[in-house]
Amino acid sequence: MARAVGGGDDGFDEAGGSGHGAASVEGTVLETLPHGLFRVAIARQRQVTAHVPSGPGRNFIRVLVGDRVRLELSARDLTRGRIVEKVAP
Repeated sequence: MARAVGGGDDGFDEAGGSGHGAASVEGTVLETLPHGLFRVAIARQRQVTAHVPSGPGRNFIRVLVGDRVRLELSARDLTRGRIVEKVAP
């Protein structure tokens, strides 16, 4: 079974990070949701639900509404993502 990787004209770049096939995008935090989730607006009026990873080897990232963030979208579900870092304004 062949799988298309990158090269599409959907505005996403392939990330060289931890996720296999994860797309790296930038967005703006719109609102804080329960259980450590955030609603983030990305390109083309799309919104995704994202979380900040925790655990050993991860630095603490404080995220507030209005912050610009870089996140990795899940390869299986493009409405879910992981906030990787805050982007300088």
